[in-house]
Amino acid sequence: MARLPLLQLSDISLTFGGDPVFSGLDMNVQPGDRLALVGRNGSGKSTLLKVMAGLVEPDGGSRVVTPGITVGYMEQDPDLSGFATLGDFAMSALEPGQEYLVDMAGEGLKFDPSRPVETASGGERRRAALAKLLAEAPELMLLDEPTNHLDIQAITWLEDQLASTRAGFVLISHDRAFLRKLARATLWIDRGQVRRLDKGFDAFEDWRDTVWAEEDEARHKLDRKIKAEARWAVEGISARRKRNQGRVRALGDLREQRAGMIRRQGTADMALEAGQKSGKRVIEARGISKSFGDRVILQPFDLRVLRGDRLAFVGPNGAGKTTLLKMLIGELAPDTGEVVLGTNLQIAVFDQNRAALDPNMTLWESLTGDPEMRVSGQADQVMVRGQPRHVVGYLKDFLFDDAQARAPVSSLSGGEKARLLLAKIMARESNLLVLDEPTNDLDVETLDLLQDLLGDYAGTVLLVSHDRDFLDRVASTTIAMEGDGLATVYAGGWSDYQAQRDSQASTAPEKPRGNDRKPAPVPKATTTVLSFTEKHRLEKLPAEIERIEAEIARLTDFLSAPDLFAREPAKFRKATEALTERQAALAAAEEEWMQLEEKAAG
Repeated sequence: MARLPLLQLSDISLTFGGDPVFSGLDMNVQPGDRLALVGRNGSGKSTLLKVMAGLVEPDGGSRVVTPGITVGYMEQDPDLSGFATLGDFAMSALEPGQEYLVDMAGEGLKFDPSRPVETASGGERRRAALAKLLAEAPELMLLDEPTNHLDIQAITWLEDQLASTRAGFVLISHDRAFLRKLARATLWIDRGQVRRLDKGFDAFEDWRDTVWAEEDEARHKLDRKIKAEARWAVEGISARRKRNQGRVRALGDLREQRAGMIRRQGTADMALEAGQKSGKRVIEARGISKSFGDRVILQPFDLRVLRGDRLAFVGPNGAGKTTLLKMLIGELAPDTGEVVLGTNLQIAVFDQNRAALDPNMTLWESLTGDPEMRVSGQADQVMVRGQPRHVVGYLKDFLFDDAQARAPVSSLSGGEKARLLLAKIMARESNLLVLDEPTNDLDVETLDLLQDLLGDYAGTVLLVSHDRDFLDRVASTTIAMEGDGLATVYAGGWSDYQAQRDSQASTAPEKPRGNDRKPAPVPKATTTVLSFTEKHRLEKLPAEIERIEAEIARLTDFLSAPDLFAREPAKFRKATEALTERQAALAAAEEEWMQLEEKAAG
């Protein structure tokens, strides 16, 4: 017997501003589906997710959720009005006694439930929305860019949670590694239609290219047929007018069919042009350090950056990546040491907070109002790498249409805002490109193009990103910041850094034993042999153990209700599973603490 789908959309149509977003869209989500929803920026991915969540009412068609199925939605910009703290928001739909679920999610996602909403950053708000969804554990989860504003450790934790869930989910993400690990099937939204491939994301790009090649072939065949039929009509219609009216009508039908073909959007016509060559030494940092109050952001650190280097900065949120970046380009003074910048530097900065974009300006105003792009006496022109361009023509290079030119920046999707910021940066010549989380919200095609541009760029690149695939494809050197102010330089990208760190850990020297111990180095051998990371972990474990014990106590108390199983069997099962998981986590943490303590004791 066939299983009922969790959710079904039938003949969905939706129009915004006179332009159709969807027309005749049909799709369903089956139990256990793990779907990647992909498509170009502006193709309607977030809108489709909102239709699936019941937050946007389509103009036509039906949305059916199977009775008894709950649908949860994590949006990019959650509304937290009416809540005092992030925890209040995240726990708002939970039953009394289930608050531990948010605490567990908060631990993995690294957000503080007690943080007041009014002081929370956009990233903290998104993490609270994600924790809320995970704690509520609906049968169908809809996730819109869940990895944005997460560091790599939190992304890995989220991957593990989603990989182990029994729920179905649909997710939008620019993070290739995330999609490869989780997606079992791919939904591709293209020109208002949704196609489904029952394979993971790895197979998507080959499938997409095949579909496009077949479309091109069908279009060429139709064009040839129309051309042949039109020649027949011109040359022979007068002699065969009565007999061949049907053929003439068929020619009209062919032309109508050809006109109805929606041409797919091309790739952005982006270009990066290096200005004059910088000096060979771009940045020299000697003994720089930084603290904010008692918190050490960076211990004394030396770094030399040469022309053409591609440096990636990785580490947990709050470790100080952006702070180090600002010190290296002279925006922030170090507490100690000095930074010497090379000669002839032309710096262009991509800011993850999109501070260079005024949401109240139109796209037209955002470009023509930029002092570095303004063309004197020409209100409709912008200066692009030394040459004047019409503002609309330049916006079209970044896949914006005529109507969007006069639309406010606030109406753009996250990916479209990223493209607009790239348009501002790429209009000027540069030889030092500073990219702080440039991959957030960009579609796969634009990411591929950006990677190619960076590969051909003659200047130097400093990059902060949590996108592991992008780091591997771009970075030649990785600077890892893992807390307590320690920054370490590794050759290569993310995978190279991981391999080198694992290799160092596995080849760490063991302390001498028995008769092998030599008299002279005895004092050195009996001191701690913990690595910096192990020492940091040993310091943190007691608090972690205490927190897990508190969660176990809350779960035990919740499960002690005598009628819980009869009254709420689903909650009883989830709480029991959570208790088992927390008990295993406690055992693992205690075992790790004992091993580190023994190692430290020597």
